[in-house]
Amino acid sequence: MKTLALLSGGKDSFLSAQIAMEQGYDVKAALTVIPEEFSMMFHYPNAAKAEMVASLLGVPWDTIKEEDFKSAIAQYVNMGFKAITVGAIASEYQKTRVERLCTELGIMSFIPLWRKEQKLILKELQLRGIKAMIVSVSAEGFGPEDLGRTIDPGYIAELDEKNRKYGINVSGEGGEYESYVLAARGFGELEVTESEKIWEGSHGYMHLKEVRKKQQ
Repeated sequence: MKTLALLSGGKDSFLSAQIAMEQGYDVKAALTVIPEEFSMMFHYPNAAKAEMVASLLGVPWDTIKEEDFKSAIAQYVNMGFKAITVGAIASEYQKTRVERLCTELGIMSFIPLWRKEQKLILKELQLRGIKAMIVSVSAEGFGPEDLGRTIDPGYIAELDEKNRKYGINVSGEGGEYESYVLAARGFGELEVTESEKIWEGSHGYMHLKEVRKKQQ
């Protein structure tokens, strides 16, 4: 089934696309929505750098503005796409909006992480060798020191502690943090060669100025 991966560049959308490939979906393209800042639907920091993450999946990549989302998906349907992969875990708004659009256009939505236990998703990243870096934080308990951290077992333990103290979602599904995929076992690896941390009082992000394929 010819499939489009909605790809923010973060861990959840990447993992969902990878699972889709394993389950027989023919992922032929990746689409990144460049949203307005603090969008309720799509990731904001470094969305324009998602092309490099799409290169790990080995598929063509394109971007659209958030207001063009519905018309763009309709164009993909006209090109023979029959399904969309989505990285939603707990956002009813995100899931409902995508499912409604898919119903209107007569295509399938594939949302493999929906309602999964969030810590298990982080463990799944480790099992698959998916390396994801924190590129945005916006909740109590996070600070500039979190930007650039890799979601590894040590950092997962820190997220558990933040969950106990502040009630955050350990997967960042509540917008507490956002990530950028740098590698996946069998898919290659990226490296950030130039970046800048930007902190704005109670939240901040890492601007990835240059990302490239890492030479093996």
